[in-house]
Amino acid sequence: MQERRYVHVYTGDGKGKTTAALGLALRAIGAGWKVFFCQFLKEGEFSEIRALKTFGDRVTVRQFGSGRFIRGAPCKRDMQLARKGLEEVMGILEQGGYDLVIADEINVAVHYGLIDVDQVRALIAARPAGVELVLTGRWADEAVFEDADVVTEMRCLKHYYEKGVSGRAGIEK
Repeated sequence: MQERRYVHVYTGDGKGKTTAALGLALRAIGAGWKVFFCQFLKEGEFSEIRALKTFGDRVTVRQFGSGRFIRGAPCKRDMQLARKGLEEVMGILEQGGYDLVIADEINVAVHYGLIDVDQVRALIAARPAGVELVLTGRWADEAVFEDADVVTEMRCLKHYYEKGVSGRAGIEK
């Protein structure tokens, strides 16, 4: 009998949400699990993407974002990409084959209206019992908290960004 798996939400204004999800991915890979890692709103060969790709067919990486609107407002393309990402994650859950599914920045996509919170709740409801699901991003909706088994809020108490230090390769990007 397969052990029960759970739904995690990593949210808050502090750093570490994606990093925590990646830590789970690393543990899952080490345990022989197959991982699906999907990023909403992001595009590009960040350090974590390059690292995940080194695990071959044990990890599938997909990105659904233009990577531009974070400093502006979402455009029609951002909405189309987010919806495509949501459809793909739902399909992954329905098809099975992955032990851990990570939807990175999905909470931000909901916050900006690119996808609806009820669609995220439908993802949670569609999750097979043998799949661990992780949802990351600031501004997670309270309704998602109700459906989750683990909710962690990252809170920034101090960060060198405040002193003008920008993101560094290997640490923030």
